[in-house]
Amino acid sequence: MSPMAAISSVAKQAEQLRQDGNNCFKKSRFGAAIDAYTEAITLCPNIRVYWTNRALCHMKKNNWDRVMEDCRKAVQLDNSSVKNCQVDFVLLVLSKSLEGLAEDGELHFGTWDECNKVGLSTYQLTCLVVQANKSWVPPKSPVMISSLSPEAHYMLGLALIQKQDYSDGVKELEKALDLGRGANPKGYMVEEIWQELAKARYLLWEQESSQRSWELQTLKEACQEALKEQHIMDSSKTEGFINEADAGLMKQLDALDLVFRKAGEHDIPSEVPDYLCCRITLDIFRDPVITPSGVTYERAIILEHLEKMGKFDPITREPLDQSQLIPNLAIKEAVQAYLEDHGWAYKTD
Repeated sequence: MSPMAAISSVAKQAEQLRQDGNNCFKKSRFGAAIDAYTEAITLCPNIRVYWTNRALCHMKKNNWDRVMEDCRKAVQLDNSSVKNCQVDFVLLVLSKSLEGLAEDGELHFGTWDECNKVGLSTYQLTCLVVQANKSWVPPKSPVMISSLSPEAHYMLGLALIQKQDYSDGVKELEKALDLGRGANPKGYMVEEIWQELAKARYLLWEQESSQRSWELQTLKEACQEALKEQHIMDSSKTEGFINEADAGLMKQLDALDLVFRKAGEHDIPSEVPDYLCCRITLDIFRDPVITPSGVTYERAIILEHLEKMGKFDPITREPLDQSQLIPNLAIKEAVQAYLEDHGWAYKTD
């Protein structure tokens, strides 16, 4: 068997193991699915989906440490120097062309291992393959064959939140949301990621708000004590003006109370301004788009309306097509700024 045929055989075995794992997963046999994905990973460790599939099984078993390990490996593969070239695609091309290169005398290595020993990367080998296939032109940089996956960031974010690492968990969920919106703005996963991100953001706000509240209360009490001590010292030096001194102290304490109430206002829930909310759902915007008539909607909601109800603006009744929707960046920035200062607004019913 030639080296390329052997590689192809290994890839097929790994893919069959993935299918076996999928079948076990559908039957809720998560332990068996993990075993199948683990064998697939052993054969082909650079296939991202094997890692994310296994991570999903670990998540079903609430094994969050393992979820983090597998998701971080999947993210690492996404960010590797190959720049998202699917290994199975590269191997398929190489299997058809590498031996032809050797026959032409352009590549003087007998096996895949020998290529690796001299330091040829997958990308360099792909360029050599491209040279052999005259219909292709060698790229100046690695080709983006597959898109980044939101699943790994999503599950990693959930795992971090389970570990009460809300800050890093939020960052991963935000990455997942950006990737999900880029792939399929109307997809169920975008909504699912948003819901989890909103929960995480709210939990982060609760944590930070409690800390801020404690710090403000501690500082307020220290300031009150300082004012009272100063009042006692001043009273001992002045006789006959006790009532005036007491009145001055009360005035200072009232002013101090007002200052600290103002400092904590952002952490007190209130009504979200109307201009930051979709006119259909009445929820705060996530991904706002504006129509030619000047009305701003939540992207997923207006797309659903255009698909199910017809191509017209639901408020102005003007004709409207999906291609006419433009991201409302001003409102999006305003929403982000508002949520930064009012984390309680992330709370979902």
